[in-house]
Amino acid sequence: MVCERSDAFASACALARAFPLFTQRSGASRRPEKKTVTVEFFLVGQDNGPVEVSTLQCLTSATEGVRLAARIVDTPCNEMNTDTFLEEIKKVGKELGIVPTVIRDEELKTRGFGGIYGVGKAALHPPALAVLSHTPDGATQTIAWVGKGIVYDTGGLSMKGKTTMPGMKRDCGGAAAVLGAFRAAVKQGFRDTLHAVFCLAENSVGPSATRPDDIHLLYSGKTVEINNTDAEGRLVLADGVSYACKDLGADIILDIATLTGAQGIATGKYHAAVLTNSAEWEAACMKAGRQCGDLVHPLVYCPELHFSEFTSAVADMKNSVADRDNGPSSCAGLFIASHIGFDWPGVWVHLDIAAPVHAAVRWTSRRRMRRGTPRSAGSCDAAAPPGGAGLFTSLCTD
Repeated sequence: MVCERSDAFASACALARAFPLFTQRSGASRRPEKKTVTVEFFLVGQDNGPVEVSTLQCLTSATEGVRLAARIVDTPCNEMNTDTFLEEIKKVGKELGIVPTVIRDEELKTRGFGGIYGVGKAALHPPALAVLSHTPDGATQTIAWVGKGIVYDTGGLSMKGKTTMPGMKRDCGGAAAVLGAFRAAVKQGFRDTLHAVFCLAENSVGPSATRPDDIHLLYSGKTVEINNTDAEGRLVLADGVSYACKDLGADIILDIATLTGAQGIATGKYHAAVLTNSAEWEAACMKAGRQCGDLVHPLVYCPELHFSEFTSAVADMKNSVADRDNGPSSCAGLFIASHIGFDWPGVWVHLDIAAPVHAAVRWTSRRRMRRGTPRSAGSCDAAAPPGGAGLFTSLCTD
């Protein structure tokens, strides 16, 4: 790889995406030995000295996270169900010396996680909330990354059609990205408290499936009237961010999800959509995208004009908008934020990656976003290539 030093990180991640791990082609199982690809970097331009060992370790951690996330999303639901996803979380936890917290099935209902439970209760494999927590000594703030982990999305009783359902194994892309990023950040020596929150469910159809008109009590204490069972991601994330706020005491909450088809219309297939209560973080996300090629563009943040789309006569809110022509991607993000509270003093960032999460039939892992995060997000000892650490991974390098 011949590149300038500032492009090394993005180039390494691009190479990682070019060699995905998952395949079920019969020829692959008959291959006598695994292939090994060795990548050598030649730096050009003014700053063309040797690559530091710490930089190489940063590249290694990031690319391993990219390939882990891509493998999870490429794997179909008959293999990557909620049970299997939990095993992936436990493997990362074991590697890092962290025992995950897991709440699942009827315990979700008992403890008030009506969003996650309501979405996943009809599936063969029960839903779960799982948390990996990195709690180093000397931490000065608490950060939570919350990932949407819908391992398959039929749409529920508001069922998707035959052309829109294929590919819905990708609906766990947010949770997969959080897992890969958490592994990379901790291995790089993240110095602040960091929680990875996984909202896992299969949005399936069965006798116990949630119906339109059902009302669920979410972990925030707010009631939600269901008018579209295919608007399920916001329900599980609402429980996740509320847990991050109430139980984990997070100062910064970032949720990431393949949330709305409208995202691809609003910001296109190359730009993730960002919605946040912080102008500083909005600018940081855009700067990060410009520096690495994982582009980001803001959505309109205007709860005083948009949140009325969820008005319900019988509950605190509905889960889907009344007018699909009125900023539906912005509104979907605001639904999640409402379960923290619009007056919450912390930083909330929402990333909708529905379109950029994949390129044709493969997951791209494009949402390992790059440098540009405010310094208050945390730091680690390992150096990162200038202009090249990811928003998740660079939460520990900037």
